[in-house]
Amino acid sequence: MDAHILVVEDDAEIRNAIGIYLENQGYTVHKAENGADGLALLKHQEIHLAIVDIMMPVMDGITMVMKLREEYEFPVIFLSAKSEDIDKITGLNIGADDYVTKPFVPLELLARVHSQLRRYERFLKLAGQTIQPPERCYMIGGLELNEDTAAVTVDGTPVKMTPLEFKILALLMKYPGRVFSAEEIYERVWNERAVNTDTIMVHVRNIREKIEIDPRNPKYLKVVWGIGYKIEKL
Repeated sequence: MDAHILVVEDDAEIRNAIGIYLENQGYTVHKAENGADGLALLKHQEIHLAIVDIMMPVMDGITMVMKLREEYEFPVIFLSAKSEDIDKITGLNIGADDYVTKPFVPLELLARVHSQLRRYERFLKLAGQTIQPPERCYMIGGLELNEDTAAVTVDGTPVKMTPLEFKILALLMKYPGRVFSAEEIYERVWNERAVNTDTIMVHVRNIREKIEIDPRNPKYLKVVWGIGYKIEKL
């Protein structure tokens, strides 16, 4: 099931780590650094599960979940330190569905996420609803890639790509601004250990020829010399 998960955690390192674990499982992740920002995000984004830290500035997790439960039924998993047992119990009483104690084992958190989403899916089916998986579509400026239809367009104009070119571009577009080494691109696209990465340079050059107005002065696909390649954030 392709679900949208909200991670509300004031510690950026923990927040980003959880996001990586979930994205690697195919989930779409939305992040907020306090309860107020988390509630604001809910107003314009459908969420199927939230992972909420208890102790946060601006608005703590318990206050957030109390307000959240006035409108939403999706499952909530609390993150709590061992010293927060009273808050943990309070949180469960006011509407949280589960909790994970920090520091946590990533596999444990993922298992609880899977479990809660399965329960929520059953709840929605009984209510005559389903979680609709969104199209896996990525847009950077005028560049658009759709994994479901294997289509690439630039300013609305279709661009033909080979399967390998498409996979490389899709990888880069999923993480705009992140630099991937040639070795990492090879291993992720070919699913084998990188031995000779010269082919990556060739594919990147071909992709540029297809998506850039001026390949020598690229807008989207950039080389970070000595490190690798990235799709620029616009």
